[in-house]
Amino acid sequence: MRVESESSPEPRIGRIPILDVDPVVGCGRWPAKAVVGETFEIGATVIREGHEMLGAEAVLRGPDGRTSPPVRMVDTGQGLDRLVAEVTPEVPGTWAFRVEAWGDPIAHWRHDAEIKVPRGQDVELMLAEGALLFARAAKGVPAREREALGGLAERLANRALPPMERLEASRAPAVLDLEARFPLRELVTTTEWLPLVVHRERALVGSWYEFFPRSEGASFDPMGRRGPMSGTFRTAMNRLPAIAAMGFDVVYLPPIHPIGRMFRKGPNNTLEAGPYDPGSPWAIGSEEGGHDAIHPELGTLDDFKAFVNHAQDLGMEVALDLALQCAPDHPWVTEHPEWFTTRADGTIAYAENPPKKYQDIYPLNFDNDPEGIYREVLRVVRHWMDHGVRVFRVDNPHTKPVPFWERLLAEVAASDPDVIFLAEAFTRPAMMHTLGKIGFHQSYTYFTWKNSREELEEYFRELSGDAARYMRPNVFVNTPDILNEYLVHGGRPAFEIRAVLAALLSPTWGVYSGYELIENTPVRPGSEEYRDSEKYQFKPRDWERAEREGLSIAPLIARLNRLRREHPALRRLRNLRFHPVDQPEFLCFSKAAGPDVVLAVVNLNPHQEREATVQLDLPALGLAPDDEFVVTDELSGDSYTWRQANYVRLDPHIQPAHIFTLRRNESEQTT
Repeated sequence: MRVESESSPEPRIGRIPILDVDPVVGCGRWPAKAVVGETFEIGATVIREGHEMLGAEAVLRGPDGRTSPPVRMVDTGQGLDRLVAEVTPEVPGTWAFRVEAWGDPIAHWRHDAEIKVPRGQDVELMLAEGALLFARAAKGVPAREREALGGLAERLANRALPPMERLEASRAPAVLDLEARFPLRELVTTTEWLPLVVHRERALVGSWYEFFPRSEGASFDPMGRRGPMSGTFRTAMNRLPAIAAMGFDVVYLPPIHPIGRMFRKGPNNTLEAGPYDPGSPWAIGSEEGGHDAIHPELGTLDDFKAFVNHAQDLGMEVALDLALQCAPDHPWVTEHPEWFTTRADGTIAYAENPPKKYQDIYPLNFDNDPEGIYREVLRVVRHWMDHGVRVFRVDNPHTKPVPFWERLLAEVAASDPDVIFLAEAFTRPAMMHTLGKIGFHQSYTYFTWKNSREELEEYFRELSGDAARYMRPNVFVNTPDILNEYLVHGGRPAFEIRAVLAALLSPTWGVYSGYELIENTPVRPGSEEYRDSEKYQFKPRDWERAEREGLSIAPLIARLNRLRREHPALRRLRNLRFHPVDQPEFLCFSKAAGPDVVLAVVNLNPHQEREATVQLDLPALGLAPDDEFVVTDELSGDSYTWRQANYVRLDPHIQPAHIFTLRRNESEQTT
C-alpha cells in the first residue's frame, strides 16, 4: 500500500509552462553571446492546458540593470508551440534575458466571439464578457490612451447597437494597437534571468591579415659578404598602407619576441640551423628576454608602439600572438624549472605532436605551479594591453587546461571588456566548442579542409546554427602551417574561390601573407607545409612587381572587403541560408539583413566550367514565390532578371562566382 506524504512537492513547472528557452549555453552556466547591434532570436516552447489562448514576450535587462521594452513573441507556424522574438542589444556589457508568458483572455474571447456572434450563438453573453475584459484592460493602459478601450467596453455593452457593429469596433486599429502594447495578462509566468554577454562588433566582424614583420624590409647581400638582414617594425610599417587598401581591419603578427638559439630550426624545419638562420618565432625566449620582450632585430618597444599607432591611423587594429611555450634558453627555464615537465632521463620534455617534433620548444606544465604560471601570463597579457594591443590570437589553447583560460579571460574581461581573444585550436569539436563557451571571443575553424558543397553546407549550418550562441568563426583561407591540396592543385581560380567563400560565408575571415600572390608550392607532394616556409626564414616579396604584372588577386580581395563593409548582411553569421542547385559542384547561399540581401553562386571546381539551375528559397530573400526581381553582379557589373528557378554558367578561369545584390525593379531588363 502506498502512503501519501503529508506535504506535496512543489511543482517544477510554471502555471504557463515555458520550455526549451534559447539561446542558453550549458544550462545557463555560461552566457550566450552577441555583439552590439546584432539581431538574434530568443525562442521558447510555451504551452497551456485546454484551448485557452496565451501570449509571451522576450525581455532584455541591460548592464545598467534596466529592462528594455519587451518584444512580443510570435509563433513559428510549425504547429510545435514554438514562439520566437528578435532582439538587438545596443551597448556592450553583461546582459540578461528572460521569457514571460501569460494567459491571454482577450485573444481567447476574440477567437470565440468571431465564431459565435456571426452565427447568433450567445451573442449578448459574448459581447457582455468582452465589455468586462476591455474594461479591465483599460485599467492597465496609461490615462492619456485609456479612452479607446474604455469607450469600446461601453460600446460592446450597448444593446441598442447591432451586434456585428459592436464586434467590429473591437477590431479598430487603435484597439488592436493598445491590445498589443498593453496586453491583459493572467497567470503570468516568467523564467529565471538567463546570462547574455554583448561584445564590441570586432568580436564578430573583421578581416584579418597575417604577416611576418621580419620579412618586410629583409635584405640579402648578393655578394655573400654578410648574412641576411631582418626587416624591422619601421620597415614593416611601409606594408601597412597596402594592407589597409585591401580592406583589412586587423593586422595579426606572429610572435615578436626574442627567438631561442638552442636547437634552433633551419630552413624547411631542418634540425641544423646555420649562423644566419632566424629560427621560428614560436620558439620564444633567449638571454635577450621572454614573452614581454621584443626581438632586438625588430626594433624597440617604441618602434612597436609606432607600428601600432600607424596601423590605427589607417583604421586597423594589431593582433598579437600569445603562445605559451618556451625555447630551451627562455628565462623561465632557469628561473622556474618547475613550470616544465622533466622526463625520466632528467631532460625537459620538448613539444611533440607525433609524428611532428618541436625540439626548439618546451611546453609549460600547468599542474606544477598553476598559480605562479597564471600570475605571470596575466602580467604578460596586461603588459601588451598597456602598449596598445586589444586583440590576441592564442596559439594552441587546447593544449592548456580549460579552467586556466576561463579564469584568465574572465579577469581580463572584468577590467577591459574590449579585449578580444581568438582561439587557434584545430582540434576535436568538443574542445573547440568548450573553448568558445568558456570565454574565447572567436575560434579558428575546419574551413581549410571543407571544399565540397556537402562539406561546406553541413559545416556552416553548424556554425551559423546552435553553435552561434557561443562560438564565432574566424575563417582563414590559409596559415603558415596550412596549405591545403585544393590550393596546391587549383591554381589562381582555387585561390579566388576560397577567398569568395571565406569572405561571404563568415563575418570574420583571414589571409596569411602571400595568399594574394598564389603561393602554393608544398615542401613535398602531399604535404600541407609550404616549401621555404616563412616560419623558418626571411621571405621578402616583390609586391610592386606582382601588381605591375597582374600576378596578384589583391584587387579581388579589396572588392570582397569593400562589399563586406557596404552590406550589413555580410557582417552577420546567423542569417546564412543555402539554396538548392542541381549541379553538385555549385554552392548557392544568401544573407539578408532587413532590405539588404546578398546572394552568391560559386563554382567549386577550379578547373572546369560548370552550368546549373539554381532553385531559390524566395521567402528567405524576403520575396514571394512568384516574384521577379533584378540581380546585379557586384564582380562584373552585369544585371539579370531572376525568378525562383535560374540558369547559371561559371568559368573559373574568367569568373568563378556571382555575387548578386537584389532589388525589385521589373523595368530592368536582362543583359
